[in-house]
Amino acid sequence: MVQWHGDLHKRKPTGGRRRPHRKKRKYERGGEPVLTMIGERKLREKRAKGGGLKYALVSDIYANVLDPDRRIARKVKILRLLSNPASRDLERRGVITRGAVIETELGRAKVTSRPGQDGVVNAVLLRGE
Repeated sequence: MVQWHGDLHKRKPTGGRRRPHRKKRKYERGGEPVLTMIGERKLREKRAKGGGLKYALVSDIYANVLDPDRRIARKVKILRLLSNPASRDLERRGVITRGAVIETELGRAKVTSRPGQDGVVNAVLLRGE
């Protein structure tokens, strides 16, 4: 289902009513959120404005994890999702979003990228927690 991000129907800052002066435009459309899970790597291609492409990550087994002490990034396997502070429901469903804590082969890591929009899982290793 298409989500519209136009603000023609909202009220003015003064509280007065704003009447739409035109209809909806295609560029005001949004899409359904892509909920990234742990599994075989799958990407979804989206056409961006100007004909460019964006990639949304549907599922992946690997994450690029940065060790802040040694300043080395490695591609490691994601073992499981530990917590997702964005939503308890997303945590139950196993959805990886920005800020989620995942368990990797190196240890616990916090996701720093937005997998549903960036097309990759980047994370930073958590120290002694």
